[in-house]
Amino acid sequence: MAVVKKCCSNNYKTNNMISIASKKTSITRNLILIVLTFQISYSLGQVKEKSVNDKIANEVNTQPLILNQTTTFPQIHTNLNGMVSEFVRSMYQDSKGNYWFGTNGNGIIRYDDKTLERVTIEQRPTWLTIRKIIEDKVGNIWFGTSSGLVKYDGEKFTAYSTEVGLQDEEIWGLAVDSKGLIWVGSVGGVSHFDGKKFTPFLLPNTVVENAEPMLSIKSAGGFVEDNDGNMWISNDGNGIFKYKNGAFTHLTKKNGLTDNNAGVGLKDRNGNIWIGSFYGGASKFDGTTFTNFTKDGIIEGIETGSFYDDSKGNIWFTAEGIGVYKYDGTKFTLYTTKDGLTTNVVQSIFEDNKGQLWFGTWQGLCIFDGEKFVNARDKEPWTN
Repeated sequence: MAVVKKCCSNNYKTNNMISIASKKTSITRNLILIVLTFQISYSLGQVKEKSVNDKIANEVNTQPLILNQTTTFPQIHTNLNGMVSEFVRSMYQDSKGNYWFGTNGNGIIRYDDKTLERVTIEQRPTWLTIRKIIEDKVGNIWFGTSSGLVKYDGEKFTAYSTEVGLQDEEIWGLAVDSKGLIWVGSVGGVSHFDGKKFTPFLLPNTVVENAEPMLSIKSAGGFVEDNDGNMWISNDGNGIFKYKNGAFTHLTKKNGLTDNNAGVGLKDRNGNIWIGSFYGGASKFDGTTFTNFTKDGIIEGIETGSFYDDSKGNIWFTAEGIGVYKYDGTKFTLYTTKDGLTTNVVQSIFEDNKGQLWFGTWQGLCIFDGEKFVNARDKEPWTN
């Protein structure tokens, strides 16, 4: 989703989401998280790091033995051999089979079928937060981070900053459209990358009445291209903009959204657009009509995000403090700690090429085995 702060694959708030018994409580917890993130960054010296200057092809097949890594939350399930002190915010498996884990404050962790390691980026802090991971059409892996945009070309990592045209280095959104153009959403706005240069992309100045952005009214954090070629762009506290051929449509509470603090989550295989929000729950747009599942009382949870469309066509998403929902096209199924989740606060969802569904929670990584959630290390021992 994409609005900003703690939760969701697609939600600013990580991706990124805190319990919202009330707006005041949510904002307070977010401030606490920010403080904790900086505090933890000073205690990561125990973790062995790999420099990006090391030749990846010659890396030794060993894992750092970290037995007492300090974590913010009790780790019920694996925390990747002690390398995750908070939670995994984004996950991806590239076309070569490599697993990538983007953490909240511990940078990038990679598993290449031999070695589980944390990599560092030259001239970038070790406490990087990784919010988005995508792959472009030629196999480059892109990381949207708290300190700029990073590209991995299979051999080296390259970091990009405002000096090359980014609107801001606090990245929240990242996508590749059908033409291969890369969209970058940041606290300062949107930029395009066409393979050669970054170009600012300006959103309209139209602002809803009493807008309440989480970070900045210029912030953009979610991009989804629909079947008609419209790019849906989440704008922090200001609804969603649809863009095509120079024309914008502004979607707000007045014309279909349940909340102006909303973020576009995904386009499913049927072309429906799924939308999460901070205070309005989950919605679906079928090309004509919005269906507001939370508002209509079909599901619980007013803060939703991290939408994921699995290989079987199920739509998964998180409801902050409630658990994880699966929609099979007919009904919603809610999964909670009773089904094996370590906590009902889930930050990220991802499916690997084995068909395993991974869930990044505040208390470690889970894998869904089709019936229940189990510790990821029970399925993938290399995560231990």
